[in-house]
Amino acid sequence: MKKLAIILILLVSYAFVAIPQNELQQKFHKAIRGTYNIEKFDLAEVKVSAEIAAQASVEMNEGNLFKIKQEENIIGFAYLGTAPSKKKEFEYVVLFDEYFIIKKSKVLIYRENYGLQIGTQRWLKQFIGISPKDEIVYGENIAAISGATISASSMTRAVNKVLKTIELLQQKEIL
Repeated sequence: MKKLAIILILLVSYAFVAIPQNELQQKFHKAIRGTYNIEKFDLAEVKVSAEIAAQASVEMNEGNLFKIKQEENIIGFAYLGTAPSKKKEFEYVVLFDEYFIIKKSKVLIYRENYGLQIGTQRWLKQFIGISPKDEIVYGENIAAISGATISASSMTRAVNKVLKTIELLQQKEIL
């Protein structure tokens, strides 16, 4: 009886831990389908050595940077990341075309009651068309948001770091 109770507790615990990752993956895939207007696609992880990952501006572990393929054609790239908000963190994705121009950025999971405005397409559309050669600065070429200053500046810094990392990977001929 004790073993059954332990197994049940472990299964329930696993279910609660697994749900957020599953939700994140679903939202990630939905963002890809909507941005590229496709139903079927494959993700190929871009592998980066520890040496180059150490030089990157953003975290480069397993499951962050992907080639988006339809059949055998690369139609774009996706970076999946985490950034700080006022007290917690949020997950976001930056989607690029095949030339590394931002097609869309999206906040996938936001965990706070304040600062939700950063998830609106009205604000996020400012990132569309930006390339790794561009420098983005919150409050200058990216509009500030009253009531979401911390999250909005964090998202801007995160996208800027993704762009710098893409530029580094291009220089190292990984992309």
